[in-house]
Amino acid sequence: MYLICLLLLGSGLPEKSAPNRSIPSINDVLVGTVVPATERLALSQIDHTPWDNLLQKYVEPTGLVNYRAWLASAADVTALDNYLRQLSRSDEQGTAVEKLAYWINAYNAVTIRGILREYPTSSIRNHTARFIGYNIWKNLKLHVNGRQVSLDEMEHEILRKMQEPRIHFAIVCASIGCPKLLNRAYLPGTLEQQLADNTRTFFSDSSKFRYDAANRTFYCSPILDWFKEDFGGDQAARLKRIAPWLSDPTAAQAAATGTGTLVYLDYNWDLNDQQK
Repeated sequence: MYLICLLLLGSGLPEKSAPNRSIPSINDVLVGTVVPATERLALSQIDHTPWDNLLQKYVEPTGLVNYRAWLASAADVTALDNYLRQLSRSDEQGTAVEKLAYWINAYNAVTIRGILREYPTSSIRNHTARFIGYNIWKNLKLHVNGRQVSLDEMEHEILRKMQEPRIHFAIVCASIGCPKLLNRAYLPGTLEQQLADNTRTFFSDSSKFRYDAANRTFYCSPILDWFKEDFGGDQAARLKRIAPWLSDPTAAQAAATGTGTLVYLDYNWDLNDQQK
């Protein structure tokens, strides 16, 4: 029985290496729609207003989501599905900023849709089978530009390759340990400020970062461990990278020297649900 549970649920840790392009599976759940090549739009023409409206309605400033109320509104579940169909109209052509905003929104919207499909649930980890069955990160896929893109692919093969480490404080896997889900859509014109604000908010949360000056120890979210190569080639480089994002002047000054001890905190996989 123990072995079966491991097979169904996985090891309890997220897959950290970039996955290969996903192979169609009987467990796949597809969202969005197939759009003929002649009807696809440039990223500048994709309208994120419906997503923005839904976020303002169901996500509080702390990032917690009212999944129960959202699921109870057939009209707003349909509105989310329609937004995903709008995302499917993309031909992926645009500026780097447009691509970042598009794929951050896509990751968060597809994740929310996946949780609504399972709700009520206590954690996304209840839906991440590693070997047998449905894995939300691998099997929930958005139709885009003639292919089906999983959450894993969005994160590892698209967003991480854009060399912007602050995406790790913008994409949200529906967990308390994640950065807060911003209750506005990411837009090209506001993306830099949104990333800056959400990153500083993340490092101001003592459950995700704190500094012990007496022992020169940085207690960090395991996000900085799982994706450490995105923040620098060694510990000193990573500390220097996060230094400008720290609101505590003592911590920022210490990190800027690149010296100290890094200790990774436990990750909270509980659902980011307002109903808790």
